[in-house]
Amino acid sequence: MKTPPIVSPQDWETAHQQLLVKEKELTHARDALAAERRRMPWQAVEKRYEFEGPEGTASLLDLFRGRRQLILYRAFFEPGVYGWPEHACRGCSMMADHLADLAHLNARDTTLVYASRAPQPDIERVKARMGWTMPWYTITDDFDRDFGVDEWHGTNAFIRDGDRVFRTYFINARGDEALGNTFAYLDMTALGRQEVWEDSPEGYPQTPPYEWWNWHDEYGEAAEPSKEWLAQTRRGTRDKHP
Repeated sequence: MKTPPIVSPQDWETAHQQLLVKEKELTHARDALAAERRRMPWQAVEKRYEFEGPEGTASLLDLFRGRRQLILYRAFFEPGVYGWPEHACRGCSMMADHLADLAHLNARDTTLVYASRAPQPDIERVKARMGWTMPWYTITDDFDRDFGVDEWHGTNAFIRDGDRVFRTYFINARGDEALGNTFAYLDMTALGRQEVWEDSPEGYPQTPPYEWWNWHDEYGEAAEPSKEWLAQTRRGTRDKHP
């Protein structure tokens, strides 16, 4: 293997700083793209869809679990998919292995679920085998065909206004590769990370960055973050964000 040049620490730091300029440009470009997503038109979901879950039949609205936003990943686990019935698709399984603790998404009023055509007993079995805990529903109608995920994996984002549901964004193919991280999921939603530094339409919910973060087992423990945490985050982020 032909390696890059071997250099001194000083030369390495110079090269790193040069590349860091481009990396920051890419970060800001991603921020700008996410801002455009937050201004995408919404598609009204007029058709009723039914799913089967551990507790029985559920509508698309039920999948929100009372929260304002829903992210739904169509995973391939069904007869005819390689690995059936012991495993889901290898790529979808890798996606599932990447999932961050969903409490962080829930703290931003966002629910994430998986959906497949496999029956619930098979879904529960493969979840237990693989150590997965995400909500995972069975598709029973045309949902996958209607939302572009009948022949390939993909992630749809929805928002609700009362009982009305709207589709706000869709990512598939290599776009799914970046997902799994809490922030990547939030960046594809209509409301984004809901932080004050974001370029969002007027009236969107926003709070200071970092201050809403918590240990995943302590969200909801207190109405306000601790004074020590607020002092630490405000001291450390004055010159670093966005």
